[in-house]
Amino acid sequence: MFEALRNRMAGKKSKPPAAAVPAGQRIYAVGDIHGRLDLFEAMIAAIDADDAARKSANTTIVLLGDLIDRGPDSAGVVKRARKLQKARAVRILAGNHEDMFLRSFDERDVLRHFIRHGGKETLLSYGVPKKAYNNSSLEELQKLMNEHVPEKDRVFVEGFEDAVLVGDYLFVHAGIRPGVALDEQTRQDMRWIREPFLGHKKPHGPVVVHGHTISDEPEDRGNRIGLDTGAFRSGRLTAIVLEGTSREYLEARQTKKGKIKAGLRELA
Repeated sequence: MFEALRNRMAGKKSKPPAAAVPAGQRIYAVGDIHGRLDLFEAMIAAIDADDAARKSANTTIVLLGDLIDRGPDSAGVVKRARKLQKARAVRILAGNHEDMFLRSFDERDVLRHFIRHGGKETLLSYGVPKKAYNNSSLEELQKLMNEHVPEKDRVFVEGFEDAVLVGDYLFVHAGIRPGVALDEQTRQDMRWIREPFLGHKKPHGPVVVHGHTISDEPEDRGNRIGLDTGAFRSGRLTAIVLEGTSREYLEARQTKKGKIKAGLRELA
């Protein structure tokens, strides 16, 4: 079980030190992309520019899962994530939507759930004809899915991780079950949990950085930081920049005129 660090002075408990990443490292953690390739491209450019403007560091990008579904170009996001991982240090977490996606190839009950929660857009992005999609039974749709999604994409998504621990930060897609050791956390919880994780007030040990649950702004609750700002519907993709004990945010956003802008985000 992770334990919060505590200092004791003169027999009294002092405030725990601020969470930090190891010296010489920098982390960019990106919230749920959900098929928004346009925002993802803008965020990559913003990360590159921000990273170049700072002092040299061992930089890692962490994608918090739910790369696919709901937005218009899941296939493009998967392709871009693969390319990015070849060029930079990138670790990718599996979200609940990747979970549904992978299981849908063989499990029709999961496929039914998948297409109700954004899977339609994913399949269309892989070239499944809209007319064929609309006229197919679940069995036929499953066959189309197997025909149109490249095996290399399935293998790539199957390789996504469930958790990444760096310094005092734990990165997962959905969260963790309070009071349970990290090595005893279930894949189901790390990909799907909301409560009792979201409402838990006490420290988990490391600060948990997660996506999965949409909020209008990044949510820093002390023991957890939520980064899912609903990119597929809000047009805003959020990332956190962690270095030493500092926390800053980047945002890629679609303006009312449809243009994409990205850069450091000021929080109230």
